[in-house]
Amino acid sequence: MSELSQLLYFLREQGVCASARADSVPADDVAASFGYYLRHEQGLADAAIAHYTTTAQQFLIQRFGRREVELRVLRAADTIEFVQHQVKRMQPHVLKNIVTGLRSFLRYAQYGGEVGAELVASMPAVAAWSTTPQLLRAISAEHAKRALERCDRNTAVGRRDLAVLLLLARLGLRAGEIIKLQLDDIDWDSAHLRVRGKGGRECLLPLPADVGEAIADYLEHGRPTSEDRHLFLRAQAPVQGLKEGSDVIGTIVRYALRRAKVDAPHRGTHQVRHALAVRMLERGASLREIGEVLRHRSPQSTSIYAKVDVEALRALALAWPGEVR
Repeated sequence: MSELSQLLYFLREQGVCASARADSVPADDVAASFGYYLRHEQGLADAAIAHYTTTAQQFLIQRFGRREVELRVLRAADTIEFVQHQVKRMQPHVLKNIVTGLRSFLRYAQYGGEVGAELVASMPAVAAWSTTPQLLRAISAEHAKRALERCDRNTAVGRRDLAVLLLLARLGLRAGEIIKLQLDDIDWDSAHLRVRGKGGRECLLPLPADVGEAIADYLEHGRPTSEDRHLFLRAQAPVQGLKEGSDVIGTIVRYALRRAKVDAPHRGTHQVRHALAVRMLERGASLREIGEVLRHRSPQSTSIYAKVDVEALRALALAWPGEVR
C-alpha cells in the first residue's frame, strides 16, 4: 500500500474523508446477506466468510450479471457451468474450496425457501485423490529458535513480533486467534489466556512464563497508547488492532525467518503450529493430547500427525518379500 493510500485509509477511518463509492450490483447485496448469515447464524471465522461470500458473488454475477437476482430460477446446469469455468484456471485442491463455498450458499438459499434440496444435491464433486500425502509443513526446532532470537527486543515492533511468535510456537495459536486477542483476555493472577477459536468457541489456555514475559514487555515498552482494546496493535497509523482476515501474522513469520536466514520451503503461520505438534509427538504425547492442545474438534484432524511418527509406523510396515526381519 502506498503512502497516499495509507493516508486516505486513515482519514476515512477517522471520518474526515468519505469512502469511495463502489458501483454495486444486486448480486453484491445477496452475497452480503449470505455473509451476515454465516457470521451471526453459523459463527464462521472471518476468513471463511470472506471466501464463501466471494464465491457466491462470483457465481451470481456469472448467472445474473447486473440483473436482479432470482434464486428460484437456478438450475443444476448453472452450478455445473460455474464449476466447469473454474476448472480452467484452478488446481483441484483450490477448486474443492470453491465447491464447498457454493454448496454452503445453496444451503443458505434452501434455508430461505428459495431453492430445493435437489439443487444442493446436484453440486458436482471434485476428484483430488492423493496416494502420497505431503508431509506436514513444520518448521524445525532449530529454525524456530533462531527466528525468536533474531527479534530486536530494543524496538516496539521487535517486542510485538517476539510475543506473537511465542504464542505460535508455545501455544499453537492460529493467526486469527492472535489477532482477536484482547487486553482483558489475559488473567495475570492465574496465568491463563482466553482464546476465541473457530466458530466463536472460547477456551482458557495456560500462559507459559516466557510467553507472559514477552507480552508484558510489549505492553510496557512497545505497545502504542491507544483506546483500542486489542492486545496487538499496528505499528503504523491508524494505531488500532491488526486487521482480521489479513495475512499480517504470516508477514511477521516471513520477516522473522528472513532475519534468521532460514530458507524454509513454507513460510506460513501453520508451519509453527505443526512444529509444536511434531515436537509433542516426539516427546511421547498422544494424538489425543495433541488434539486438546491444538483445540481440534475431531480426532480426524489430529490423525494427520500419525504419519510423522516414523518409528511407530515402522513397526506396522509389512516386510518386503524375501526380507529377513
